[in-house]
Amino acid sequence: MLLLALLQSLQQPPQPPPADFLKRAHTYSIVAYDSVTGDLGIAVQSKFPNVGGLVPWARAGVGAVATQSLSNTDYGEKGLELIARGATAPEAMRIIMRGDTRPSQRQVGMVDAHGNAASWTGDSTFDWAGGRTGGAGGPAGGKGQLITGHGYAAQANIMVSDATVRNMAETFERTRGSLADRLLAALVAGQAGGGDRRGMQSAALLVVRAHAGYLGTTDRYIDIRVYDAPDPIKELQRLYALHKLYFFTTDSADLQPITPALQKELEAILLVEPVNQPQKWLAAPQPSPNDTFLTALANFMYWENYDVRVRMDGKIDRVVLEDIRKNRKSVRR
Repeated sequence: MLLLALLQSLQQPPQPPPADFLKRAHTYSIVAYDSVTGDLGIAVQSKFPNVGGLVPWARAGVGAVATQSLSNTDYGEKGLELIARGATAPEAMRIIMRGDTRPSQRQVGMVDAHGNAASWTGDSTFDWAGGRTGGAGGPAGGKGQLITGHGYAAQANIMVSDATVRNMAETFERTRGSLADRLLAALVAGQAGGGDRRGMQSAALLVVRAHAGYLGTTDRYIDIRVYDAPDPIKELQRLYALHKLYFFTTDSADLQPITPALQKELEAILLVEPVNQPQKWLAAPQPSPNDTFLTALANFMYWENYDVRVRMDGKIDRVVLEDIRKNRKSVRR
């Protein structure tokens, strides 16, 4: 009888996916808090277009949220508001879940600015689905479980296996560096664990820090989205490198004085650029790194989008200098 039932089940046509299948963000993500800098952030990858416009939510000094599977923005909007009013991440999660009409189809990771973390995986999410939070023993949970911990929450659905979440958690814990670096390392490790059963399509990295955005005007320290790409994590890494160049301020360890030899090298550029413009940054060589030279160099750097690394003190950012040299090898003397 058992063999007959098995044969009958194999002969049955596959069941069609539920009507809302395409609306679900089949995803793996990690939300985390950095106790040293206060940074809060999310890294996420999915076989779903523009996952960065749907899954990650964060507010500086408050918390970070990833809402996926059948994504519900209440966990982002209302969850962060509840945390801002004093709830912990697990408390905010439970409050939103009580008013959610479809919690079994959700998957959510949440962390607050005190490091309290929670991860929920509904029992109607597709295999493999589950999560893990930081803390002693690294609590892990499957479908129908809300787990809590400290520091981070990693979660995934429609994965090849639980290796994706396990890899993300273990890699995040052992990686050193900034929160963004650790989140990206976790994302790479998650893909190495098998990732989404259907493949890859989009990815995002969001990190918030008070007044750390462009020229201190926003809290969005890092906000990078890969809408659609064959290898979205590789593209995310490329864009992160560009973001660091154009939006991170100078590290004092990277400052170097503009020596006579370096001044001559830079003047070779300032005397001929902007290309196809009659007026160049510098009309003639200068005897020293004086105001005329430094103003010309600053205008050149603004033109090239090195805004946050411009200086007027006779020094130059090594990171910018390396990029200038890389892009103008034919101009160098």
